[in-house]
Amino acid sequence: MFRNFKMVSRVIFGRGSFNQLDEILAPQRADGRPVVFMLDDVFSGKELEQRVPINGTDLLVLVNVDQEPKTSYVDQLTADIRQKAGLPAAVIGIGGGSTMDLAKAVSLMLTNPGSSADYQGWDLISNPAVYHAGIPTLSGTGAEVSRTTVLTGPQKKLGINSDYTVFDQILLDPELIANAPAEQRFYTAMDCYIHCVESLTGTYLNAFSQAYGEKAMDLCRQVFLGNCPDADDKLMMASYCGGMSIAYSQVGVCHALSYGLGFVLGIHHGIGNCIAFNQLEEFYPEGVAEFRKMMEKHHIRLPEKIMAEVSDRQIEKMIDVALILEPLWENALGSNWREQMTRQRIKELYLAM
Repeated sequence: MFRNFKMVSRVIFGRGSFNQLDEILAPQRADGRPVVFMLDDVFSGKELEQRVPINGTDLLVLVNVDQEPKTSYVDQLTADIRQKAGLPAAVIGIGGGSTMDLAKAVSLMLTNPGSSADYQGWDLISNPAVYHAGIPTLSGTGAEVSRTTVLTGPQKKLGINSDYTVFDQILLDPELIANAPAEQRFYTAMDCYIHCVESLTGTYLNAFSQAYGEKAMDLCRQVFLGNCPDADDKLMMASYCGGMSIAYSQVGVCHALSYGLGFVLGIHHGIGNCIAFNQLEEFYPEGVAEFRKMMEKHHIRLPEKIMAEVSDRQIEKMIDVALILEPLWENALGSNWREQMTRQRIKELYLAM
């Protein structure tokens, strides 16, 4: 049985394309319902906030992503939006991967009952989402094209994976990522690089995922090992292609371990991936060596000895969270992955970080 996966319906790319957002949303406004713009609060009072095309009863929601998106925050945002805007015509996420994940999650929960924690898993959503669009201001996560919205719930860190999660529209304007802080830009971009390494070396690899993964990898190398004047354009396309690559394959050991770091220690996904990947020469020797060259070129120093104050109970919870992600382990190690990746082995990998 071949997977029949959903892709983003519409894509616009180009410098200055953010200026077309009002035009893009015109058909959604036809019935008079408001549009909800979810904007990363780092842009509060900044130029980008002033450029958001708010009309009439539209609602601007400044969202905080200092922490990884939580199901409780999604539920709070959904309730607030429902109270102020009813069932909106559209939900637009403007920000990095976490902001886009929040927008995807809220668009789903506006039309599905219960808590977002009820839907952490694969294909548990019953009702289509509100029309939703993603506009990245950081590039690397692939959240703009993925069918998941990664959330930390009461018991686990796991995405709402569904065809209904996929954005109806994405707007890729390289001008929006131009002024991102250097370290944040690097860590977010390495999410793309790392999930390409995992995809291209995984057991789920096929010609579709390989084509996108190789292109994303090449673009990452140009941006972080070369000297190209159009780095932002290429990085934005690397994120898009990287996200498409894992849509028809999977990530691997690094992402599984990173989910544990995020759930227990609250470490953001990009830097968590980098911390974990730096210890995975056994699984990805060429990728780790190249990653270290990128770090050296861009003067990045990773946090060290992050497990020094972590209790055995916390480590056991990290292992629990990592082991939930069975497709990732199978992609990395094959169907007999449980024989290779015992709880003790995962503990050793965590303790090396």
